[in-house]
Amino acid sequence: MSRAVRDAYREGKEDETLSPLVLVDHNGNPTGRFKTGDSVIFYNIRGEREVELTKSLTDRSFDKFPVERDLNLHFATMIEYQKDLNVHVAFPPDGSIEGTLSDVIAENNLKQVKITESEKAIHVGFFLNGKKNGVLPGEEKLIVPTRKNITLFDEAPEMSIAEVTRAVIDKIKDDSYHFVFANFANVDVVGHVENENAIIRAIEAVDRSTGQVIDEALREGIVAIVTSDHGTVEKWYYPDGSIDTGHTDSPVPFVLVHSTPGKVSLREGGELADIAPTVLELMGIRQPDHMTGRSLLRKHPPVRPKGKKGRVLLLILDGWGENNTLHGNLIARADTPTMDRLKKTFPYTTLNAAGEAVGLPAGTVGNSEAGHLHIGAGRRIYSDRAKIDRSIADRSFFLNDVFLRAIRTARDTGSSLHLLGIVSFFSSHGSLPHLFALMDMAREEGMHDTYIHAMLGRRGEMPESGAHYIKKIEERCKEISLGKVVSVIGRYWSLDREENWDRVEKTYRMLIYGEGIPVTERS
Repeated sequence: MSRAVRDAYREGKEDETLSPLVLVDHNGNPTGRFKTGDSVIFYNIRGEREVELTKSLTDRSFDKFPVERDLNLHFATMIEYQKDLNVHVAFPPDGSIEGTLSDVIAENNLKQVKITESEKAIHVGFFLNGKKNGVLPGEEKLIVPTRKNITLFDEAPEMSIAEVTRAVIDKIKDDSYHFVFANFANVDVVGHVENENAIIRAIEAVDRSTGQVIDEALREGIVAIVTSDHGTVEKWYYPDGSIDTGHTDSPVPFVLVHSTPGKVSLREGGELADIAPTVLELMGIRQPDHMTGRSLLRKHPPVRPKGKKGRVLLLILDGWGENNTLHGNLIARADTPTMDRLKKTFPYTTLNAAGEAVGLPAGTVGNSEAGHLHIGAGRRIYSDRAKIDRSIADRSFFLNDVFLRAIRTARDTGSSLHLLGIVSFFSSHGSLPHLFALMDMAREEGMHDTYIHAMLGRRGEMPESGAHYIKKIEERCKEISLGKVVSVIGRYWSLDREENWDRVEKTYRMLIYGEGIPVTERS
């Protein structure tokens, strides 16, 4: 399969949108398809892009495309993707995070609104609100539809930012809203596509819209914070000169736009968890004890009439990192007069947005999930990845009851075990060490028929990394005499969250029927 992926590269294909490759025997019959009663472990983490495929494989009432109704798979997931899924969860959530920025604003009977386009809806809703769905008292969520008439976003780098901008300006003008939260998605979303001109257009679109929103905020007397959740295109090259389309470990900007900027100062050394305490101080709301982040304000004049709460706009330029080096810095290469002016005119600092500062293992890059979670929580929240990595290190992973039941059920009934997920060291959706731990566990339990279904996606990876990772898995299978890579597909077709059911169906039909480009198994 690794050779087949390399052949696809030679034909101009790339990891993200790779059409399904399916291992077949010498008679052309697909190997390792999902069959009735098989066990499946979907080892991805994060979760919001995993829900649709999981539903198609486990929900007997699923009706978005034709499915087999009686598969009766013993289906386990690494973490909880959604509460109502018919699956067993190996690492259940610690529970929702209470006392978030949104919770505190609601408790003070103030109106708030969250605005973005649908590509980032789960981040400004579920994650910002402490992994809670639903709407709080006085809260409004305004989601502008993301365009669906394009394959990749480099075809329309402006996305739906014009509509998002108009919605933000309308809410700024309405003084009944005390807190306005907005996310401009372009830099992050387009930055994952290897198209420099499109990324430059996305950066410049965000800069223009930021200017329009900030100008309106100043006219209306609302204090504005301009910041980000993680970096992306400010480090667009690896040391060897190849392109890095993933997230980065860069700090992010934090600009406080105030009508009297000379009377405001900010401390250095902050992180994303410090944003919520800063917002609360600006609004005149007491910071709760459990919110252990620290306000970034050193000093500031009164920003509200006596006895009234202040109004704050929090604007997230998703994926906009800070990098003092010009080489490979697409943000520095773009024309950004608004951000240049804001950083020169108003109090400005940078915030840590990666690694331990956002509850991730040291040295790892940031992401939108962890970023928004920490912006809202106002304190550090340890990630699922950190918990899983620790469990592998102390070997409690290998005693996990959900994994053991899935493996033993397949072993004892003569069924197959399928390991499904992202193939990567750097993806926020999962990593190879998690897959390798499951393979080792299956071997220790005496499992035989073990099949691996790999998803590729070059976000933060070296060019042609997918084939490299598949080769590593094939080598591991040979080393432990267990397992076989039987399916490979680009994550574009598997990890959707916008109800593009035609994409998910392609993955489903690969897994169940073996539909895809046949790759003949070598003797």
